[in-house]
Amino acid sequence: MTDKAIRVFEIGSDDFAAFQKRIAARAERGDVPLGGAPMEYLARARASGDGELIAWAEQFYEGLPSMAEATVERVIQRVAEQGDRALCMLTRLFDDFPLTQNRILVAPADLQKLAAQADPAALKTCKEDVLPRLKRFHARQKLESFDIEEAGGSVGSRVQPLQRVALYVPGGKAFYPSTLMMTAVPAQVAGVREIAVFTPPGALEKTPLMAALLLELGLTEVYRVGGAQAVAAAAFGTGKIPKVHKVVGPGNIFVALAKRLLYGQVDIDSIAGPSEIVVLFDRSAKPRHVAADLLAQAEHDEHAAAIGVTDDAAAAQAVQEEVEKQLTALPRKDIARSSLTSFGGLLVVPSMNFGVRFVDSLAPEHVEVITAHSEEHAAAIRHAGAIFIGPFAPEAFGDYCAGPNHVLPTSGTATWACALSVYDFVRHVSIIRGSREMLAASRKAITTLARTEGLEAHARSVDVRFE
Repeated sequence: MTDKAIRVFEIGSDDFAAFQKRIAARAERGDVPLGGAPMEYLARARASGDGELIAWAEQFYEGLPSMAEATVERVIQRVAEQGDRALCMLTRLFDDFPLTQNRILVAPADLQKLAAQADPAALKTCKEDVLPRLKRFHARQKLESFDIEEAGGSVGSRVQPLQRVALYVPGGKAFYPSTLMMTAVPAQVAGVREIAVFTPPGALEKTPLMAALLLELGLTEVYRVGGAQAVAAAAFGTGKIPKVHKVVGPGNIFVALAKRLLYGQVDIDSIAGPSEIVVLFDRSAKPRHVAADLLAQAEHDEHAAAIGVTDDAAAAQAVQEEVEKQLTALPRKDIARSSLTSFGGLLVVPSMNFGVRFVDSLAPEHVEVITAHSEEHAAAIRHAGAIFIGPFAPEAFGDYCAGPNHVLPTSGTATWACALSVYDFVRHVSIIRGSREMLAASRKAITTLARTEGLEAHARSVDVRFE
């Protein structure tokens, strides 16, 4: 055992096997117990002296297991049945915020007032450095409609933007203006006309930069609603909130569960888990660089995973020492230490080729490759949300302004999922423009297949046109 924040494991050891189990359990993204939290919320409601809230909260928790999924199911049920009233009660219960129906939508005057409080230098940076890079990158993702002409007719595909989407911007332990930009830019590049923004109450007050960016992006439909209730409101619609066609953006376990349970009622981008990074490094990497990047991930929250993989035991030890040295100076050191203790590790592998295969098998959200042959090793990694190559490509570059989106697949889903993009905000409509000559050329194929499948009416629907 060690009192270090991050431990060094050798592949094949018992300690490594235990570490693998923790990582696997983290990736399951299933139900979680809530412990005494429901009783704390109920006690707070009772202490308010508000009879309406007390009665509503007691009915909400009546017979409810202290589990996340059961809680989210009940949140969804209440929002579906009670609409705006449920949003206000849930926000008062969970966020301790006195939300009323006339304050669900942020008033334009409030948005202007909050935006005026933003740091001018930070806003200038976003306007001049960040947004242009994001727009330039996502503009390259635009797809064009096409037609293939044939015998007086044609077949093709019409690319059209979704009409109405919701952007979820988290606001729990930290606030993320960067996520607002990362979700809004591809939606706007795609041509989405109606964009609704949901963020927990108090987020704009605590982060005026977000209010300023909303105005800069021309987004004025902003709701003071967070958590599972925000996803439910977007999916069903309420008196104050028109329903959307898709919900995008990361969030906590309650947001993730709501997106999973409501998929089908509304489209979603992904069911995101806690953030994660794997840094593949060798003795050529500077230990302070690797340590800094692991800590940058660990400070997100206690469930973030920060893993280093190397073929050099001495390099692993050096990084471990650097982590300890840098950790003490971080404002969020307690969160980072908890993350590293539970889901952090420095893994010593037999060879770099083994390390590449191991990283690929994890399919992590972020992969950094800091080796003497970084291009070669990065090219061999197929499964990752984003790959950062070389010592001057820290994950933080991608988080804020490199250009590619920072909303990425987590928990091994990078084997099939990819970053949020313009493609998430468009749909393709197949267009078949017929002519007699074109249909005649395909008549035999259609009628043969239809009758083979026992669908005589299908065949006759073609034949009748030539009788």
